[in-house]
Amino acid sequence: MLKDGLNKLMSHPNSERMPVLFIGHGSPMNAIANNSYTRMLNQLAGKIPRPKAILVISAHWMTEGSWITEMESPKTIHDFYGFPEPLYQVQYPAPGSPEIAKMIRETVVNPKIHPDTEAWGLDHGTWSVLKNLYPKSDIPVMQLSLYMAKPAEYHIQLGNELSKLRDKGILILGSGNLIHNLRRIRWEEDAKPYDWAIEFDSWIKERLIARDFSAVLNDFQKTEAGKLSVPTLDHYLPLHYILGASNSSDELKFEHEELQNGSISMMSLRLG
Repeated sequence: MLKDGLNKLMSHPNSERMPVLFIGHGSPMNAIANNSYTRMLNQLAGKIPRPKAILVISAHWMTEGSWITEMESPKTIHDFYGFPEPLYQVQYPAPGSPEIAKMIRETVVNPKIHPDTEAWGLDHGTWSVLKNLYPKSDIPVMQLSLYMAKPAEYHIQLGNELSKLRDKGILILGSGNLIHNLRRIRWEEDAKPYDWAIEFDSWIKERLIARDFSAVLNDFQKTEAGKLSVPTLDHYLPLHYILGASNSSDELKFEHEELQNGSISMMSLRLG
């Protein structure tokens, strides 16, 4: 028997369709920073309808198969090392919702999504963003993992299936970075971006504006700048879900554009 909250979610969808978001999360330090990026997140919550639940596709949960967190109280995971102690003290005690997670699994006919009741929680790709977006941590949050062995089409199709949730008051949020090269990172806060990072950042923005999503999803490593910007797929794949969950009528809005640490793009965008 579904709980009253889920019944309400199902029977009284938002009058306004939820947008989909891709947020560049960058360094975990952004969770406790006060900068133009974190101020953007503070303001973004007021620009969109308040969600009844949030589904995050984070670059930091890579699995065999697709999994969704399905626990009442997901733990805050500090999946990094070598940072200042205050960062390890951060908690994001948002509730989960096994009922909504089950509904999501039943909504997605293909591919199959498996329930995770204890292994994961909320990693920093999720809580470092939500701490600034919804600081009260009072909205149910679930994470969806990345099935890394699957090709681009798998992730796009899964995003398309998830698009049905937008009419049920669920915010779909992809958290990664469109440029993410840790081997070339410069730790100075005011580090000059690499030329190849500037080139790729401009290319991907142009392709997104032109609605050439095919190029964004398939041609990103066809240049040397692309190969340096996306040396691994983990931080790029969350974008596949967001573009898959969007449609041609969604307005594209760039919420933030910045290159941090020389080789990290903080580009964040909204569709819808």
